[in-house]
Amino acid sequence: MDLAGLIGLIGAIGMIIGAMIYGGGLAPFVDIPSVLIVFGGTAFAVLATTSIPAFTGSFKAMARMFKPTNLRTDDLVKRMIELSGVARKDGMMALEGQSVPDKFFEKGLQMLVDGADEAKLTRQLKQEIKAMKSRHEGHQGIVKAWIDIGPAMGMIGTLIGLVLMLGNMSDVKAIGPAMAVALLTTMYGAIVANVLFGPIYTKMQSRTTEELEYRAIVLEGLRGIARGESPRLIEDQLLAALEPPVQEKLRAAA
Repeated sequence: MDLAGLIGLIGAIGMIIGAMIYGGGLAPFVDIPSVLIVFGGTAFAVLATTSIPAFTGSFKAMARMFKPTNLRTDDLVKRMIELSGVARKDGMMALEGQSVPDKFFEKGLQMLVDGADEAKLTRQLKQEIKAMKSRHEGHQGIVKAWIDIGPAMGMIGTLIGLVLMLGNMSDVKAIGPAMAVALLTTMYGAIVANVLFGPIYTKMQSRTTEELEYRAIVLEGLRGIARGESPRLIEDQLLAALEPPVQEKLRAAA
């Protein structure tokens, strides 16, 4: 579980609810017409921008943001150096069945075992990276639509509330509910964009960047093995992509 994401989201919602309760309770902040306009209207508007499978799949992608990532570049570099030593000493066939941290690494390693040269390896794995990035951007586009459309629906609700209020100024009892719609839809829209989907969108972008960097290290290491380079040279190339403290830690452990 990604504690930072979970605690941050729950904490932000908790602070808002706490302020509402402290100010007089939750009842004044619950309005069914406002909920229908912002949450229901935004959901259908977002659905209109994509397909049903993509729409439902985006929620699975968002849920994965609360799971911990297993992409550890330090472990990756150490394993890559070990495998480069095996390949240099015993040949590519010795890489058959070797354990690796992830499927992408495993696929590239199997290509080397099957006799792929550096050019073919690079072309295939870059295509894999491109496809991964495209999938991520598709999910992120749907989340971004929630961020863009939510406040717009809130503004639409505000205008509806104002029209209802101005059209019934003679009825004092109608002014309050209409004003509630006008104000609460704006608040709901802001919550949708900035509290619910905004942080998730930022985390999704961060995860994509992290995975792209990880896969770039995998690709560079496998290319070095394909060229038959020494483990020391491969290590220097891979460490250059890491933070200085991580470089020092790995060099000390070598």
